[in-house]
Amino acid sequence: MYHVITSVQIVLNCNVLKRLAIFASGSGSNAVKIIDYFADSAEGKVVVVFCNNPKAGIIEKAAERNIPVVIFDRATFRSDSFAEQIAAYEIDWIVLAGFLWLMPVSIIEKFANRIVNIHPALLPDYGGKGMYGMNVHEAVWRDKMTETGITIHYVNDHYDSGDIIFQASCPVLPDDKPQDIQAKVLQLEHKYFATIVEALLRSDKN
Repeated sequence: MYHVITSVQIVLNCNVLKRLAIFASGSGSNAVKIIDYFADSAEGKVVVVFCNNPKAGIIEKAAERNIPVVIFDRATFRSDSFAEQIAAYEIDWIVLAGFLWLMPVSIIEKFANRIVNIHPALLPDYGGKGMYGMNVHEAVWRDKMTETGITIHYVNDHYDSGDIIFQASCPVLPDDKPQDIQAKVLQLEHKYFATIVEALLRSDKN
């Protein structure tokens, strides 16, 4: 059984469509879910994907959906001008979907309280540098935890330490292996990430 631990408040308003940028590094399963979800949303739309891996699967998947992809390297990412390159797409919110680099202060300041990330554990547990993907699930398995889950949080200049927006949990059974834990957590990610982002957009009156 899956259950929600916390939730964001949904507030109805008449805002214009918000413009989203997704940052992704890998296959893009969460990114694709978000792109497809917002194709039919009245609250926002994904207008660009930023990717730091020229071999990432998300590049082709975004192209198939007519979403432009900007590929960048670490030097560009850390440059003072990169935040302005993002802003050139008239972005309202940034969504990190499997993006592993720590956001520079210049971007955080430019999009204050408008950058969200999803983490495959119940923060503050199993967060921090190096805690991503299977590293997290293997740690949960080694510690014989009885539950795990997801955390959607605002992004600051420290790994996985921004204010928590939403958490949902799932059980870890005695016979579960790290791959089983991964599958359960991914199911939660796909179920909740886009809907929570949409709730944030609906609450955004600026």
